Amino acid sequence: MTWQQVAVFVGLAALVVELLRGKRAPAAVFASVAFAFVLLDLVSVQKGLAQLTNSGLVTVVVLLLLSVVLDRSHLLETMAGWLVRGPYRWALAKLYVATAAYSAFLNNTAVVASLIGPLRSLRTHAPSRLLMPMCFAASLGGILTLVGTSTNLLVNSLVIGQGMPALHIFDLFPVGILIVLACGATMVLLYPRLLPAQPPAEETSSDYFLEATVRPDSPLIGKTVEAAGLRNLAHLYLAEIVRDGFTIAPVQPDRMLRAGDLLVFTGDLTRLDVLTRFEGLETHGQHYRLPLDNLVEVVIAADSTLARRTLKDVNFRAQFDAAVIAVRRGSERLRGPIANVPLEVGDTLVLVVGNDFEKRNNLQRNFVIVSRRQVQKFTDPRKGLLAMAGFVGAVALAALGVVDLLKALLVLLAAFLLLGLAKPADLRRNMPYAIILIIASSLVISEVMVSSGAAVLLAQALLAGIDAFGPYGALALILVVTWILTELMSNNAAAALSFPVALGVAQTTGLDPQPFVMAVIYGASCSFLTPYGYQTNLMVMSPGRYTLRDFARAGAPLALVYQATALVAIPVFFPLR
Repeated sequence: MTWQQVAVFVGLAALVVELLRGKRAPAAVFASVAFAFVLLDLVSVQKGLAQLTNSGLVTVVVLLLLSVVLDRSHLLETMAGWLVRGPYRWALAKLYVATAAYSAFLNNTAVVASLIGPLRSLRTHAPSRLLMPMCFAASLGGILTLVGTSTNLLVNSLVIGQGMPALHIFDLFPVGILIVLACGATMVLLYPRLLPAQPPAEETSSDYFLEATVRPDSPLIGKTVEAAGLRNLAHLYLAEIVRDGFTIAPVQPDRMLRAGDLLVFTGDLTRLDVLTRFEGLETHGQHYRLPLDNLVEVVIAADSTLARRTLKDVNFRAQFDAAVIAVRRGSERLRGPIANVPLEVGDTLVLVVGNDFEKRNNLQRNFVIVSRRQVQKFTDPRKGLLAMAGFVGAVALAALGVVDLLKALLVLLAAFLLLGLAKPADLRRNMPYAIILIIASSLVISEVMVSSGAAVLLAQALLAGIDAFGPYGALALILVVTWILTELMSNNAAAALSFPVALGVAQTTGLDPQPFVMAVIYGASCSFLTPYGYQTNLMVMSPGRYTLRDFARAGAPLALVYQATALVAIPVFFPLR
């Protein structure tokens, strides 16, 4: 083993460890390892910088910028009520097909964000029986086309970087549609039993965790909880009082209120107006003079810097121009002042935001915004239809070979700017810097792994125990390894790590590399066992009141069907030899 190969393995080990620890942003981890390889002359500076102009990477960036405009369409939201009519199995099938089809072309994070609100407010079926299937359908729809997810485009960037023919828009469709149909049938058959109905949020006292302070001039001072009218509030329940650092719970009706008491409520946040009726009772939004009608619901993202830190530690108000007025962590009962509660990935926060909130550059890294009211929609529905028609036209022309996909997307982006459907400021705020860093760094790391021979060595080590299974065993190896990685880290990271190994396996076995590339693409989208493998899973965890056990129970059969279908179908459409 040469020193270059040793250096590559050390860098890869550091990369995997840091990604699994989750304490640093994936973009920073990938960039650090790529930079180290450049410093060690494992790849030239010129070649490293050249990765920033990779056509696959540029396509990812343009597509994500276009989604800023396309996400404003009301189409899927207006269909939500119709989709879930009828018996549960029929409603589930309609929702699944529509979500998967929509996600085949649009950002699945935006699709999930658009549907959370409508599905959560339904009374025909419990949200807990619809949100997880909808989320999984959005992930599955991404494997139908090249533009379905950024992961597909990342792998295409890696393919182009290795001098292989680029993938076309519908190359993924034959295998993808079989997986989508098989997984859809699995959901319709099993989910009526695997997803029990959870009570609606307003029927449980462990929903949102919000608080209000008794001001020094409040007429409530000296009154008992019952006399003040706080005992039997509609939609809200007084769970505890924090006084001088001590928690009083349960709260007895004869408990006297004092100035400075922090009253902790649980219940339905949409009835926050109940608290504003009490003179001298002040919520966080009122304290910071922020308008209470400007509420934004967010989920703490997987790579957020807020994880395991309190609001007080991060100076939340100054950092985001927002105040947290409520917190929810699934069905877990939170205690104490909001400012002292360590935040966790997946927590749902309700923010009262100021005018500068949307201008902050750190929003995308820290939050996934799920509030429907915060998603800026076109007031004129014709603009939404025009944007969607333009996108469908561009994709259709590229699929027919009339024009190159990247050129079509660039022309469409320019048209959106000229027609006023997109504003330069919106595009600048939504520039996917993290994705750019991850893809460019992945291209450098992949190049070094292949050129140094480290990818072949790693492939030989992995193949050592499965010689008896032949080519199918090698394909299954890549598929399963990528699946395991994507359950442990982001799917982009999993694909970036698996791709050079897949090439190494193809080179070692003398097989066509294309089926192994496809195994990476499909394996990287198989993230159903935990809420942490993909951000859309996190988005529905709290609104659906799901636990880790719920994801494992509902995701396991889906993952097994997915893997089995992919393993059978990939060699049929992409022969191994």
